[in-house]
Amino acid sequence: MARAPIWTSIADTLSAEIARGHYRPGDRLPTEAELAARFGVNRHTVRHALSALVQAGTVRTRRGAGVFVTSRPTDYPLGRRVRFHQNVTDSGRTPSRRLTLLETRAADGKEAEALHLPPGAPVHVVEGVSLVDGQPLATFRSVFDAGRFPDLLVHMAAEQSVTAALAACGLSDYTRAQTRLTAKLAPPMMALALELPDSAPVLRSVAVNVDAAGRPVEYGTTWFAGDRVTLTVAPESAG
Repeated sequence: MARAPIWTSIADTLSAEIARGHYRPGDRLPTEAELAARFGVNRHTVRHALSALVQAGTVRTRRGAGVFVTSRPTDYPLGRRVRFHQNVTDSGRTPSRRLTLLETRAADGKEAEALHLPPGAPVHVVEGVSLVDGQPLATFRSVFDAGRFPDLLVHMAAEQSVTAALAACGLSDYTRAQTRLTAKLAPPMMALALELPDSAPVLRSVAVNVDAAGRPVEYGTTWFAGDRVTLTVAPESAG
């Protein structure tokens, strides 16, 4: 019988060590050079083994940083008061955000309709990446009425939090009025931001948040990495 390739044995060994907890979710594996020295093989063989683990979803590569054990899916409830930092912290994980765009521009048709604004009204747009334990969980775009919240972008840059920025603008509470969920395939730029393969599955959430009087506050779109999140919707919060 033909002997199995060495790389499969290396992949099986690493997979078993991960399963036994030698490397926990979020941990970085040893470098290719270190693994090559450990197993007495060349780096090409190690690379083949790591590629198999990536294909299996056991590990992920982060450009310039190394190979990391895939984190377990994050439980993310979509309730009336959805707060990214609170949701992630409640699950025992560490949240962070990387903002990629803060700008004021004219609203497009969908944005104006969602926020009950006239076509072309000025809106603040915030885009970025939400991370859990350093791993991208979602990309997002949030749109706000610039006339109502003139200083929002200043506070957003300082706080890195929509809730804190709105509070600094005088709005202490808001709730989710409706949410639409759709399965999509990640285009190249989104896949790059989420550290996913091109055309990997993502879940798109489109939501409108309102104040106590029912006036729209935020029109938000979030694209979740499909295999890194478990979205739950309570019956009373479905909309």
